[in-house]
Amino acid sequence: MRSRGKIIEATLDLISTDGFAAASIAAVAAKAGVSRQTVYSIFGSREDMVSQAMGELAISAMREIHERLDGITDFGDFLIEFIIAGRSMAIADPALSVLLNSQESHPFFDEGAMARTREVAAEILRPAVAGKPEYRPHFADIVDMTALLSVSLVAVDDGQRSDDELRAFLGRWLRPALDAMARASDG
Repeated sequence: MRSRGKIIEATLDLISTDGFAAASIAAVAAKAGVSRQTVYSIFGSREDMVSQAMGELAISAMREIHERLDGITDFGDFLIEFIIAGRSMAIADPALSVLLNSQESHPFFDEGAMARTREVAAEILRPAVAGKPEYRPHFADIVDMTALLSVSLVAVDDGQRSDDELRAFLGRWLRPALDAMARASDG
């Protein structure tokens, strides 16, 4: 799987320096030192290649985010800090920061982008919800709410809002939603 790793790295390098449009099969193959056929045999399409590269980057970023969240026991605080940490990572990482700029070939605007985002959010949130029985019946809604907020912050947020301002905003909207879910589980 060395070729796969080289292709992922080349894809992320091209996205970081020149945007999503630069990550063509031919450009990635040349940068990775493999043939175009090798790229196609591993990924099948440009969209799959870019999606998997960004997915791996996101999973790596999520590990770092989980470290930041370690020890937070309040579920509302966990969701809020999860979203803030994700935005901070997207701004700080060269490839993730490209997501903040709308452009051609942007993966958040292709078919299936939201489904992929929900999958990643579900994977990350599953352990946090597992310990909160009042939220388990609402897991799909929590994933949707978190995924939609996260995507909108990454795709269209101008980055001008401070973490504290974002924390306050999310608290005003997420906490009542979580409280309503908890009450619905009790009743």
